[in-house]
Amino acid sequence: MSKTFVATAVMQLSERGKIDIDKPLITYLPYFKLNDERYKTITIKQMLNHTSGMPDVNDYEWEKAVADEGAAERYTRSLSDQKMVSNPGAEFHYSNMAFDVMGDLIAKVSGMSFEKYVKDNILTPLEMKETSFYFPETKKKLRTTPHTGKPPVVRPVYPYNRMHAPSSTLNTNVLDLSHWAIANIYGGKYKNKQIISPSTYAMMFAPTFIIDPNQKISIGLSWFMRPDNGVMNYSHDGGDLGYRSSLTIIPEKKIGIIILSNTDEIQILEVRDKVLDILRSTSRL
Repeated sequence: MSKTFVATAVMQLSERGKIDIDKPLITYLPYFKLNDERYKTITIKQMLNHTSGMPDVNDYEWEKAVADEGAAERYTRSLSDQKMVSNPGAEFHYSNMAFDVMGDLIAKVSGMSFEKYVKDNILTPLEMKETSFYFPETKKKLRTTPHTGKPPVVRPVYPYNRMHAPSSTLNTNVLDLSHWAIANIYGGKYKNKQIISPSTYAMMFAPTFIIDPNQKISIGLSWFMRPDNGVMNYSHDGGDLGYRSSLTIIPEKKIGIIILSNTDEIQILEVRDKVLDILRSTSRL
């Protein structure tokens, strides 16, 4: 669910005239390059809805625990040998790589690091006091350990590498995420703080590409959507070594579902579906 924060940050900067999501990425990051001439036409919107044609990350190198501020630009510059998997805008291919590069984009157009921009413009206004994309600043007493196996054992490596902060390294909790869910349910507003305009949120929640016509699954700008029992569910799930997470919001019913696990053995979507079944049985849905 890290990517929903990235998309919101990009759209905030779009509202401020700093980014035009229909322009090619190289407009803002001229040093971005892939081993395929088609990279020159990749737009930011295509990166936001996973139709950029960029591949996914093969190795996150969590064991290196990179944490310096230059990591984002180094990662962008390291991709020149990567091949594209489709024409930009033609097909859906989930790409953590694209979202990691957008961390560098956010830093360059805002003039501050990706992590600081998100903290100042999203996390702090939403009172997400214990949430951060920068693992070294999280309180040690609040940190969890990743688990795997049955019975569960602690994984020796914690999944953190600042090069992949935008796609993967949100450190948070259920309480803070409830603020995020509320803001998204109410068109960008939490209490008296409006972090982005309702019209921009509507754009993020509008289908931009149909992923599965049979199940009617589509994607907006980072958010996945599907109809369920007559109402639209907006969601983003995630997982890495030792962790699984799921966030679903149903604005029409003012419902948010947050599931976090520090084991990668859990079938997180099955748990989410059971919660939805319970809500249906109690006539909440």
